[in-house]
Amino acid sequence: MERNALPAAGRILLTGASGQVGGELLKTLKPLGEVIAPARAEMDMASAASVREMIRAVRPRWIVNPGAYTAVDKAESEPELAYAINAEAVRVIGQEARAIGAGVVQFSTDYVFDGFASAPYRESDATNPVGVYGASKLAGEIALAESGTGHMVFRTSWVYGTRGKNFLLTILKLARERERLRIVADQHGAPTWSRDLAKMTAEVIGHCEEKARGRELADVLNDASGIYHAAGSGETTWHGFAAEAVRLQQRKEPGVRFAEIEAITTAEYPTPAKRPANSRMSCSKLKERFGWTMMDWRNSLREVMAEL
Repeated sequence: MERNALPAAGRILLTGASGQVGGELLKTLKPLGEVIAPARAEMDMASAASVREMIRAVRPRWIVNPGAYTAVDKAESEPELAYAINAEAVRVIGQEARAIGAGVVQFSTDYVFDGFASAPYRESDATNPVGVYGASKLAGEIALAESGTGHMVFRTSWVYGTRGKNFLLTILKLARERERLRIVADQHGAPTWSRDLAKMTAEVIGHCEEKARGRELADVLNDASGIYHAAGSGETTWHGFAAEAVRLQQRKEPGVRFAEIEAITTAEYPTPAKRPANSRMSCSKLKERFGWTMMDWRNSLREVMAEL
């Protein structure tokens, strides 16, 4: 057996493989063993029955769940759907995983906090979501913990990459089309590369599997279970992120005229759902427990830009 690989009978059930994080996980998890990544038509996260049926059919050793309802503003008008995917489906995942002894990796968000703190959030800090999206993700965290299954929740923020819909790709597109872009400069956090998040996940699963040699996986997860913050290192604002991205693109294409990036306040850009002013998260627990340090957002941005 390869180092850190799953036992021969082990499988990983991966949700949301068409998304930013899921697409990267599809690649990083394959060296560990067989990855089952059902399409939405095969496993509808909005249907508890569909989720339950797929888990019982696959009987995985791990369930990795980046699949989520992530339309932050739309969630305010679609709370039932947001909760069905972000909370009820996670409750079922926890119940079914507990029944077969599977480990669960769940992804959550900085939106479980209200953003009023002056320091980076730690896992032990009080949650207080201010919108439906954050509340539904927190409900999923709680449901998973209440299921009693071995699990790890990775809270992340400002996820982006080379694929899918994300802030970086939108900014680079608009910067070619407009003379000026007005970007919020009073929301603080750290962009997180989807690939870095996926690599970390594979590393953590491999670590657990190594510890599980000669032991039950459930016993290993009893020690490792809990919430971990996993966001990019460093900090910036949305304006800072946009300005650096456009600066790097300008260096690649010196002959192209890109938009001027203007700093504005949150009040000048109202949205249906409130955004946390402080999305900074301390990731020291992840480093202490698994030896993993998330990439500094500037370094990851340079790597992503090099691939575009």
